[in-house]
Amino acid sequence: MKKHELLVPAGNMECLRQAVFNGCDAVYLACKNFGARKFANNFTNDEILDAICFCHLYGVKVYVTMNTLVKNSEISLFLKQADFLHQNGVDALIVQDFGMICLLREKYPNLEIHASTQANISSLEVCKLYHDLGVKRVVFSRELSLDEIEAIDVDIEKEVFIHGALCISYSGCCLMSSMLGGRSGNRGECAGVCRMPFSLEKNGEILRKNEYLLSTKELNTSLYFDKLLDSDICSFKIEGRMKSPLYVGFITNFYRRLMDGISMDINEELKKLKVIFNREFTAGRLFQESDSNFMNPISPNHIGFPIGKVVDVTKRKIKIQLFSKCLLNQYDGIRFQNSEGLIVNRLYDKNDFLISSSSDICFLDNKFSVKVGDVVSKTYDYQLEKEYENKSRTVDVTFSVKAIAFEKLSIEISDNQFTFVEYGSIVSRADKHPISKEDIEKHLNRLGNTPFSCKSIFMDIDPDIFIPLRDLNNLRRKLVEKLVHARSYSKKEYVVKEVSFDKNNNKIARGIHCFVFTELQLKKCMYEHVDKIYVANENLYEKYKNECDELYYFVPRCSFNHKNLLKEKNVLADYGVYKDKNILGHYGLNVTNIYTAYFLQKFGFSSVCLSVELTEDELCEFLDFYKQKFGEGNFEIFGYGRVENMIIKGNILNIEKDIYDYCLIDSKNRKFPVYYDGVLTHILNWEAKNLSMKSFLGKCSIQLSLFDEVDFDIKRIINQ
Repeated sequence: MKKHELLVPAGNMECLRQAVFNGCDAVYLACKNFGARKFANNFTNDEILDAICFCHLYGVKVYVTMNTLVKNSEISLFLKQADFLHQNGVDALIVQDFGMICLLREKYPNLEIHASTQANISSLEVCKLYHDLGVKRVVFSRELSLDEIEAIDVDIEKEVFIHGALCISYSGCCLMSSMLGGRSGNRGECAGVCRMPFSLEKNGEILRKNEYLLSTKELNTSLYFDKLLDSDICSFKIEGRMKSPLYVGFITNFYRRLMDGISMDINEELKKLKVIFNREFTAGRLFQESDSNFMNPISPNHIGFPIGKVVDVTKRKIKIQLFSKCLLNQYDGIRFQNSEGLIVNRLYDKNDFLISSSSDICFLDNKFSVKVGDVVSKTYDYQLEKEYENKSRTVDVTFSVKAIAFEKLSIEISDNQFTFVEYGSIVSRADKHPISKEDIEKHLNRLGNTPFSCKSIFMDIDPDIFIPLRDLNNLRRKLVEKLVHARSYSKKEYVVKEVSFDKNNNKIARGIHCFVFTELQLKKCMYEHVDKIYVANENLYEKYKNECDELYYFVPRCSFNHKNLLKEKNVLADYGVYKDKNILGHYGLNVTNIYTAYFLQKFGFSSVCLSVELTEDELCEFLDFYKQKFGEGNFEIFGYGRVENMIIKGNILNIEKDIYDYCLIDSKNRKFPVYYDGVLTHILNWEAKNLSMKSFLGKCSIQLSLFDEVDFDIKRIINQ
């Protein structure tokens, strides 16, 4: 039988306890720095130590997320945190930053590394790279289907999200929050722009107005879970480090029962889940849901579960008719359609008497603007919360007792991981009242205030012997203390190595590089003699590659088998080893520190574009720091153009293929060009980024990205 892991989020200690007591195999959580959910409570160092001990006591693994991009100024702090966690028994680190993954693997050979979904694990080549680096596990992009994941024949542990919030953009590729407000999703500061309303426009005509066009439903794979259990996926991951303890407890318990094959009425459980949190549900790209079934343009928030409707409204009371089999309790949370929500502090029957619950007609004090016919949805279940307050969990142990007359009493405890033995006094013959097996069982079974449960007791005892009961109790306590300590502080051997680096001997090239969309732009750039031209249109590349020596093909991002798409000269936004290819690195590689740049060039990237999330000062410091540490490097900065804010699988906006007349408009009337290429939807920034390029001339190459610029604009941009 395949062993699968249920991996559950913990935003704080209360959520962690709910996860453990409801049956998770592992938890993932974050310290105060470097976690991709910066605005969750997260854990201090002392709390992390408590969490590791607590989880290990119950046989639960602890993975700490250090899955943000790391800047040069933060490398020392990042390594210090990783070192602290490794020394104190963390089971693995979940990391996004490519340079830090490479560095950690060389520096800490016994520290298990998982490549985060933020690292955009969406291809066979990326999996091979991480396997060769010694990464133990990859967390796949949520855009991959189950069939695609199973087709990846790499000896590496596979982890997928099975439930929770979905990012609309490929994770690690979203720059929307960063470009609009300086809050980087790659740095754990996402402002949730995708949950805001947008309008869709084409050539000045509004096609859809003020809808949540980028807001997804919640992932829920429970109805297809048998297929996941039959797959080669090892870890099933639930999203939710910003969710409540009740949510964590319920969803852990729900999927634990599915994994263990425990019978339940799944429809009734889904009703409870809808009350706790839902934006409507989708089986996601994992099970190839259509674009329309993937999105919820009506509401980006928790919508609850409909339980009734308003049938009458007076100045004093709101009369509610509950639907069949629906229950409303005092202290539940509800929301009225097109109105606000409340906690039901007072609930009345038809005689105006206070009641604790109702399943038919009930009344509330009228303090809201509601209308007859409004649907009432339950958004919080007080009784369900109470049910999950007193959950617990135990670890099975066995005792072995040897009591032979005139020898020392010995008792052994074992949990199949650790075994301890304690010895008591010499066993004597009984004068009057010999001890019975039942007496021994009774006293060894007194484990009520411990995390253990006695599974069985093996006895090798002489008849007619006497053992003081206090000996049994004392030995049991000592054994339990030893086992608690051993389990709580179990860890891998801490090993740290010095890492050496080669000096680069690169052939240095500096110049102006232009990314073009159209044939006219391409011709103009050729006429202006720019040093390199990038084009994403394969037909244009094939048409002009012999005419333009420095024409590069921009390989489609997040392609499942991108190595098969490579041309003679390429620009690539996905990781891999390409020592036999001509590869330039796109800014989508998220290069924010010199180690990422170093290892990419070591693995065959002849040039690397630095992250568009770095400031001008940080870019200058980066170039100087790299030269001091590793020697000359070939770098490119994004000097001008519209940054690609999002890349989205599918045609979620239902727009025409390869038509560039569409845009999304936000509440501030900013217009974001959007187009669909037949596979991906691309959203560009509303304004062009424009660096002071003179300060970088001679230090690195400069990329100019064109979109709707025409002849005169292109000449001006190139020569500025």
